[in-house]
Amino acid sequence: MVDTLFEDRRDAGRRLSRALRHLAGEPGLLVLALPRGGVPVAWEVARALNAELDLLLVRKLGTPGQPELAMGAIASGGIEVLNPAIIKGLGIPEHQIQEVARAEYRELQRRERAYRGDRPPPRVEGRTVVVVDDGLATGATMRAAVQALRAQHPARLVVAVPVAPPDTVRSLQSEVDEVVALLTPPNFAAVGQWYLDFGQTTDEEVRALLQQAWNGPPPETSSTPRETPG
Repeated sequence: MVDTLFEDRRDAGRRLSRALRHLAGEPGLLVLALPRGGVPVAWEVARALNAELDLLLVRKLGTPGQPELAMGAIASGGIEVLNPAIIKGLGIPEHQIQEVARAEYRELQRRERAYRGDRPPPRVEGRTVVVVDDGLATGATMRAAVQALRAQHPARLVVAVPVAPPDTVRSLQSEVDEVVALLTPPNFAAVGQWYLDFGQTTDEEVRALLQQAWNGPPPETSSTPRETPG
């Protein structure tokens, strides 16, 4: 169990990979990162487990006026997951939900083109899939990811994150085969509070890490692009 702050996302990924050692060597192991912040974490996990690395594009639906508060999320494939409690509690009308969803879908498409280009998505059916992010808060984004993946029939589905509140972990445990979270602090307020460096991960950094994973063995950590605060 981790009892100190993570230096940055790469450090979190190295620590997380040690908690996933039981999956190393599993045939067809697939690590899927939730961009952008999940990519540096997942890159370290995939490297340590000798697994294929790819992306699962998901966008949080922020509430009007409070974009950091998720009222739901969308994922590639037309998947939409809403948080009825937040929507009802804040009295958010349907037209505002759809307005936010349309804007986020445009961004999802932009990122799909920017990160993947013409590369086809990975095969999920029959494989063990590990979905990685840099942390969870409400879990809405991860639930959209899980729902999108379940429709593709993986053999086993694992959620792995450096940090998440206990109630989010419990809620996800009934939806996947395994949840691995290094930190589950009862005093959780935000993912970034558990990192010394939580600067924004850029599109350029995402593309650089993916190209390293897709085009050959990654270089030593010292020669990889240093993540800027994200």
